[in-house]
Amino acid sequence: MNVFAAALDQIYANPSMAADAVWISATTSEERPIRVIRRAPDRIVEFGAGRFVSDAMTVDVRVSDLPDPRTGDLIVIGAASFTIQGEPVRDRERLMWSLDLRPS
Repeated sequence: MNVFAAALDQIYANPSMAADAVWISATTSEERPIRVIRRAPDRIVEFGAGRFVSDAMTVDVRVSDLPDPRTGDLIVIGAASFTIQGEPVRDRERLMWSLDLRPS
């Protein structure tokens, strides 16, 4: 384990930083518990000549918790369900996925 993986383990173990969630596969109905770091940045969306600010929901998940997320998979955080939209993207060190979510 390198220093980045050790640091991520500490961050994801911290209850102030990460939350418990459940991943459910869209194709096999397999499910597993995971830890996620939630982010909700505003995004600027362009439509014609207009620019609009919209809410977004993104989570970061360790690759060790979720090796192969796919578009359409379900992430349940507490009582809220979200569907992965778009392609999951890994960080430079290949330790973390960024998943773009939409409410289910």
